[in-house]
Amino acid sequence: MTRSKFLILSVLSLVAVAVVSVQWGPRSDAAAPEDAEAEAAVQLTVAMVEPERIVLASEYSGRVAAGRRVEIRPQVGGLILERHVEEGTRVSAGDVLFRIDPAPLKADLAVAEAALARALTAEAHARRAAERSDSLLATNTVSLQANEAAHNELELAKAGVAEARTAVERKRLDLDFATLRTPIDGYVAAGLAEIGGLVSVGGDTALAVVQDLETVNVDLRLPEGDLDAVLTAAEDGLGAVTIHKHRGASDPLTGTLKSSDVIVDQGTGYVSVRIEAANPGLALLPGMFVRASLPYGVIEDALLVPEDAVLRTSTGGAQLAIVSVGGEAARRDVELGARVGNRVVVASGLKPGEIVAIRGQNRVPAGASVTAETRSPDATPTDTQS
Repeated sequence: MTRSKFLILSVLSLVAVAVVSVQWGPRSDAAAPEDAEAEAAVQLTVAMVEPERIVLASEYSGRVAAGRRVEIRPQVGGLILERHVEEGTRVSAGDVLFRIDPAPLKADLAVAEAALARALTAEAHARRAAERSDSLLATNTVSLQANEAAHNELELAKAGVAEARTAVERKRLDLDFATLRTPIDGYVAAGLAEIGGLVSVGGDTALAVVQDLETVNVDLRLPEGDLDAVLTAAEDGLGAVTIHKHRGASDPLTGTLKSSDVIVDQGTGYVSVRIEAANPGLALLPGMFVRASLPYGVIEDALLVPEDAVLRTSTGGAQLAIVSVGGEAARRDVELGARVGNRVVVASGLKPGEIVAIRGQNRVPAGASVTAETRSPDATPTDTQS
């Protein structure tokens, strides 16, 4: 081997050693931060789970109806002369809504009163005839048959007076019916009859509709299987029904179960239920779509955790990150129950007083325990607690 070839081989050997040093040297230096990070405690926000009494409720959709609804219809025919309300007006029981032209009714009343006067005159005449016949019968001046005929005429005259008096009362009622009043407190709905309209008894259209909106009904449809539990809860007084105008509304109204149908729809298997609720400020209007939450059961010592605290496994199971007294965090399989607001009942796998991670729980690896650094939900997060 010549000197030149030897020098070339020596240079190549030195280059190879330098490359190996570059590749291996930094790896040992980088391993230290990774190991330190792996050994650092997992930071979690935790809360202690304590048993509490909760009322279970199911939510159903329904429609609002007025507490009472009255259609104002005429009991006598005629021309509408006056209208004293406008659409949307609030009225009290006894307030005048319409007046129908009373002139024809007054004329009918006058005719009836004249007939009554005639009947009274006939009665007086028959009474005098009967009294004269009685005096003549005492002296045998008139026959018994004639006396009986006189008394029969008197009885017929009395019947005529009674009939005429009844006719007068009826005509007076008709005259009173010319003034239409509301029988309830409420609000006048749209669709009022106009002045000058000709109305008749038995017409298809009401002159006005008055609805009591201070109290409203909410009509729901429940599955047949839910009815017994809802009725039992209402009888036991587990809680009021809450009514929301839309999902998540912060100002629900409260109501009570008023009635339920006794017939199940054969086609759908649903049954109708009515809820009664006070309606301050007219928050609910007839026809409005709402959601009502009905109690159906109670759990005396329920363990609840936020829904966000629940971890899901690849098979669809539920897990919680439990922190021990010694500060070790590990995942645990649990079974979940009913949902209550933004929390969920833990049916099994959790004990009262245990500490559950409610934030950061996804940092706890499956199948292993890790050291945890915990804080309460009210603690102010720092830059290291991300």
